[in-house]
Amino acid sequence: MQITDLTKEQNIAPFFRLGFRPFFTLGAFFSCLALIVWVGVLSGSLHFEVYGGGYFYHIHEMVFGFVIAIVVGFLLTAVQNWTGIRSINGKPLMWLVLLWFLGRLVMLMPSWFGATLAAIIDVSFLLVAAIYLAIPIIKVKQTRNLFFIPMLLFFALLNTLMHSSIQGYLVISLKTLSYAVLLLITLLMSIMAGRVTPMFTANGTGTQKVAPWAWLEWSCTISLLLLIVVHLTQANLMIANDIVATLFVISAALQAIRWIRWRPWITLSVPLLWSLHASMFFVWFGLLTIGIGLFMQSVALSHIWHLLTIGGMGGLILAMISRVSLGHTGQPLKPSKIMSLAFLLVIVAALVRGFGPWLAPQLHMLFINLSSLCWLIAFTIFVIKYAPMLMQPRKDGRPG
Repeated sequence: MQITDLTKEQNIAPFFRLGFRPFFTLGAFFSCLALIVWVGVLSGSLHFEVYGGGYFYHIHEMVFGFVIAIVVGFLLTAVQNWTGIRSINGKPLMWLVLLWFLGRLVMLMPSWFGATLAAIIDVSFLLVAAIYLAIPIIKVKQTRNLFFIPMLLFFALLNTLMHSSIQGYLVISLKTLSYAVLLLITLLMSIMAGRVTPMFTANGTGTQKVAPWAWLEWSCTISLLLLIVVHLTQANLMIANDIVATLFVISAALQAIRWIRWRPWITLSVPLLWSLHASMFFVWFGLLTIGIGLFMQSVALSHIWHLLTIGGMGGLILAMISRVSLGHTGQPLKPSKIMSLAFLLVIVAALVRGFGPWLAPQLHMLFINLSSLCWLIAFTIFVIKYAPMLMQPRKDGRPG
């Protein structure tokens, strides 16, 4: 759609013409930086105090620094296609990126601003992003995509609760809130994957698109919503551990049924597709393993959750930003061959981090370092290969 004239477009720096450009580039780069800080603090190699301590910093920044940056970049790009209205660009986009960057800075250097101001700056990014997303959706009254706005606001609420917890204003534990946030991200992944995976698979393999089963899509969504509610209320309602474990297994089974219906085996020759299906494998496999771990009660769940976070979230993000970046810069949907290595490294990182410390606890730091190295290489490959095209105008001369 020609939703802006090219003369006006040429006056905007290419990097700030659409949300995916800065947020995919900087988000991927920041994930590497945040991981280096976390491993450095954990190993004792870095001796400075990050906001909330090393554990909080790692969880918070990989979610609200990395994942949310990618989510916002994706949504502010997709909303232009959904509505036909020009999305945020130019100076407003630059200021939004700067707000995100300032949030990362105050988390790294909390003494500069103080805990309260740091929290306000960090949370405000999601609120401002939600406003920019809401404007075109509300303008055209597009109810189908309206739910993304309250979802961003829910992320902002959970982020506020995490800050309140670490500052001692809230009795809900940081672990409980962290798991709730991760499940909300999983819910978002599930919804978006349900929309695009059958279409991408059909287009990329030249096969017929798998029609969704409405009951299955709703069941996948409702089961994850229940898990979020349970995690936020389990302590007060004294919900039995076995009930939570059962919900995880049910949710995993629903995701697995849907994944099998998408026929992942026909995508093995297409890296942009098998990487997408591999990440969705880790979604249901991660949920299932967490459920089994809850039943066993002897498994260190903090390790198992990384099957979902690294393999599912990290894998899906790398697959999607690789595809979206090509499509929205006017490039053929054929990534560089080295991106296949990046996709594989994320899978290795998930398996090593998820199972290594569980099977050999005495070597847990070795597994953390190896997993981190795989992640660093994978996302560095993305930045090196994609940053140049994200900083240049579209090849086909179109806006965006």
